[in-house]
Amino acid sequence: MTETAKTTEKPGARRLFGYIGLLAFLGGIILAIVGGAVSQDNGGIVLALVIMGILVGVLNVTAKEVLPLLIAAIALIVVGNTTAFQPLDDLGGEAGTKINQMVAYLATFMAPAAVISAFRAVLALARPGD
Repeated sequence: MTETAKTTEKPGARRLFGYIGLLAFLGGIILAIVGGAVSQDNGGIVLALVIMGILVGVLNVTAKEVLPLLIAAIALIVVGNTTAFQPLDDLGGEAGTKINQMVAYLATFMAPAAVISAFRAVLALARPGD
């Protein structure tokens, strides 16, 4: 008798990956906001955000969430590469600069997740069938 090996994912592993993805998402959002308020152009923060963005892209994004994620990521990346909030500095303080940095860090966080999701979408389109 021969048995075919079935590759099944354990429910506990799926739950663990879900928690890791959730923690990476929440950690990335918090780090982007706090990092933007406290530290500008910090390489360590950027590296942490990219790693968390990769985790989010691999572990969190489902097929039906790809399009909203890509649209949101495009908006963040476009606004994150501008100085849209700079006029707030004219009111006093550095509020505009800090908000610009927060949005730039959010864009840095979401870019890897968007690339992974876009790549998965292209692979799904290229798959023969249906």
